[in-house]
Amino acid sequence: MEIAVISGKGGTGKSSISAAFATLNGRKVIADCDVDAANLYLLFNPTHEEEIIYIAGHKAHVNYELCTPCGICANYCRFDAISFNGARVTISEISCDGCFLCSRICPENAIRMLQNDKSRMYSGSFRNGKMVYGRLAPGEENSGKLVNMVREKAKQVAGENNLEIIILDGPPGIGCPVISTITGADKAVIVTEPTISGLHDLQRTIEIVRKFDIKAFVIINKCDLNSAMSDQIETWCSNTGIKVIGQLPFDTGVVEAMVQGKSIIEYDINSDVSRMIIEIWNKIINTN
Repeated sequence: MEIAVISGKGGTGKSSISAAFATLNGRKVIADCDVDAANLYLLFNPTHEEEIIYIAGHKAHVNYELCTPCGICANYCRFDAISFNGARVTISEISCDGCFLCSRICPENAIRMLQNDKSRMYSGSFRNGKMVYGRLAPGEENSGKLVNMVREKAKQVAGENNLEIIILDGPPGIGCPVISTITGADKAVIVTEPTISGLHDLQRTIEIVRKFDIKAFVIINKCDLNSAMSDQIETWCSNTGIKVIGQLPFDTGVVEAMVQGKSIIEYDINSDVSRMIIEIWNKIINTN
């Protein structure tokens, strides 16, 4: 069973809840699908049993021994990645889109395209099972494709180790990496917060999830920071046919747990928040 934990915006507490789910009861596979800003490895400190290079497109590089320079490449670059001061051509690695045009039109064949090979996917063990995550290097592309790699590896690891549950800690928003995270998942847990932007982003997220016909649940995190807004979110979900499976109060213990390198379940299993998360988890896995 694949359970995707997502949110329409950052800062809702999605990863904290994913970490709590991952450290409940039996061993599990957790996959950090937020490849642009992976952070669960900081909490779980997994072993690196496998490291795979992820090729994320290409970048142009100039061979100055062959370059005349004529400046033709700078004139044709549509991404303003090439600058030319009359004496030297310079290519910005961040701005380069890897379109290959400059390498094709260079009369001296002085530009070649090199693979982006700085991104990685890691697979290993953590204290309550197995973990897979990806780290996309700054400026590199195709985060959705890397998410797919992470998910496929998580399924492989789950099969090899007879682990039935895979928790997908998704990225925020509703873009390509989120779609790659939820495609084919069995259930989606959407974590929101009691703010106007939280409600608006929740509405967009549910619209996306419904297109994939996935069973969806909503958790309102830090619900007591704005009780009126929490009630408004719950009313909207009720009218829309979406189940609010739980409301979690703000608790500084969650932050203290992270500082100690633990989930709230590991830090204080007897806290009110831990008890509520356990109840939420049982509802999720027992709902068809």
